[in-house]
Amino acid sequence: MRHGALPSDVCDVAVVGAGAAGAMAAIRAGQLKKNVILIERNASIGRKILLTGKGRCNLTNTAPVDTFIEKFGKHGPFLRTAFFVFFNQDLMDFFKANGLALKEERQGRVFPEDDKSSSVVKVLEKALADNNVRILYDLRLMELKKEGEFFRLGLGDSGGIISKKVILATGGASYKATGSTGDGFRIAKTMGHTFAALKPGLVPLTTKESWVKDLQGLTLKNIRVTFECEKKKIASEVGELLFTHFGVSGPLVLDLSNEIVESLWAKKQVSLFIDLKPGLTIEQLDNRLLREIETHGSINIKNMLKEMLPLKLSPVFINLLKLDAGKRINQLEQKERQAIISLLKGFKLTIGGTLPLEEAMVTLGGISTKEINPRTMESKVVPGLYFAGEMIDAHASSGGYNLQQAFSTGYLAGEKAAECAK
Repeated sequence: MRHGALPSDVCDVAVVGAGAAGAMAAIRAGQLKKNVILIERNASIGRKILLTGKGRCNLTNTAPVDTFIEKFGKHGPFLRTAFFVFFNQDLMDFFKANGLALKEERQGRVFPEDDKSSSVVKVLEKALADNNVRILYDLRLMELKKEGEFFRLGLGDSGGIISKKVILATGGASYKATGSTGDGFRIAKTMGHTFAALKPGLVPLTTKESWVKDLQGLTLKNIRVTFECEKKKIASEVGELLFTHFGVSGPLVLDLSNEIVESLWAKKQVSLFIDLKPGLTIEQLDNRLLREIETHGSINIKNMLKEMLPLKLSPVFINLLKLDAGKRINQLEQKERQAIISLLKGFKLTIGGTLPLEEAMVTLGGISTKEINPRTMESKVVPGLYFAGEMIDAHASSGGYNLQQAFSTGYLAGEKAAECAK
């Protein structure tokens, strides 16, 4: 249903936002034979889904529930019921039953077999149609009012609709081009809710060193990073890092960025140390250098580092160490050799900040879990109002965890709203 005449009847469940959480909420309520209306401000559903996983859509992870809960940190226990009711295997079965083949990749990440996020959106569109969900496109929720046992949803100049139950699933405030402009938080606030400050999550980081521009586009593979936030250390697995014109990005940085953002917001000093040779100990590296000196002592430092480092990185190394690039390696003093090893094991950058929220993958913060019933996703402040997805203050690192949270909380909210819409 396009922008035009609005339904005049009272619907059972109105869902605002047709992303992963909203679509699943509407599908579940429709499965329970309720009169469901899904309101979407764009001309199509799932705009942000199309961007996830670089257009491939990492829709869940095969990890056990305890791992999921751990990934969500202090908010993990809040999600236990949602995961119990509708978890990763349920989600995979849902997509497979609707004709979408899936595949599992490294670290349990699950993708469509055809690597197309559009295939995920098509399944959701089909399931919405199969369950008779009416979709109102190109409409933006401007206000929400509780009138007795019903809700009036104001949709600007187009008028409004009346519903028994309402599910807010408008997403966060990142990727504004997809329609996630924080409307849901504004509406929730008018209804008496509070929410944690909105901050960028899964976001690239800026650095204070100007020479990082010289490394723009360089990807370091098989490295490990450690962030030092004053006395706290946060170490990664072995993986990839990407240098940009403003700082650092890539899987290792994005996965740990949520914790770094919290430290930056607390005005803490944050340093990044890159272990360029995580498979070698300091002693092993020293032995390797000594062998190099013994067998190729006449080559200069510049050529030796070219063999050990990516081409773009070796001149930066030489400048930081204040070495004479033309010096023969058999002339290296012990302290110079030790300095090279120290930098190989701890290449330091100073973190200055992050890219803005609009350019983050997810929004940290959101409606406080203390104000939502974890067994139903219903508001403790406004009976009959439910929340799902990124609006809830519960976020994890990348790997399919956040999308599963959206699908799980959406499913639970849709089910409970439908059951109570009598």
